[in-house]
Amino acid sequence: MSIFRRSKRTETEPASAPEVEDATAVEDEGTEAAPEDDAADRTSGPYDVSEVDGRDGRLDLGALWVRGVPGMELRLEVDQETQVVNAATAVFGESALQVQAFAAPRTEGLWADIRREIAMSVERQGGTVEEVPSELGTRLRTRLPSAGPDGRTVFAPATFVGVDGPRWFLRGVLSGRAAIDDEAAEPLLEVLRELVVVRGTDPMAPRELLPLRLPQDEPAAAADEADDDAPATLDPFERGPEITEVR
Repeated sequence: MSIFRRSKRTETEPASAPEVEDATAVEDEGTEAAPEDDAADRTSGPYDVSEVDGRDGRLDLGALWVRGVPGMELRLEVDQETQVVNAATAVFGESALQVQAFAAPRTEGLWADIRREIAMSVERQGGTVEEVPSELGTRLRTRLPSAGPDGRTVFAPATFVGVDGPRWFLRGVLSGRAAIDDEAAEPLLEVLRELVVVRGTDPMAPRELLPLRLPQDEPAAAADEADDDAPATLDPFERGPEITEVR
């Protein structure tokens, strides 16, 4: 993992976000959910913190431990007003993977419902949606229309990956070349499979974002240059204005 920079980010228009209906609701304390037919096979990751023996070289971002791959750049998306880290984005060549982790109830997974909500939102905006089976469960390939530089309508591709874990839900968005090319996506999917989710023990409402933080392992570097070359991502959990925080 290389350079860390702070820069403003240019985004495509995001899909509508599924909202947490009751931010104070406490998660269901019943039995663990039975796996769905299209659920991800987590035997090779991503992992719960209870399933690994320490960080093993992964970068500690709070709710997520991230292992890099050669040539990867890690960017942390920070809310300008609150300075809260909202997401981590791994950039590899012309592709990017944005990841976020959310609280989930014990009794059921979230991905099936969230997948339907994303599909409905994309289709309402005139986009297209395709469900694709994979070893990480059902993926959602989308193309969202937007205005190009010449005024013509262009379609931005994004592939959504969802993984239900014990009391957490992990959402990834592949953008750039990785959204349409399985070979280009593979290094970033390996990053996703190597992720460790640290849910914590505090009661949280389902779909509440698990807190991320800047890494504590190395000092921050100062830089203010703008960087408009990062691949844009379609984000159904958009949390307001963001910048890229890189260290």
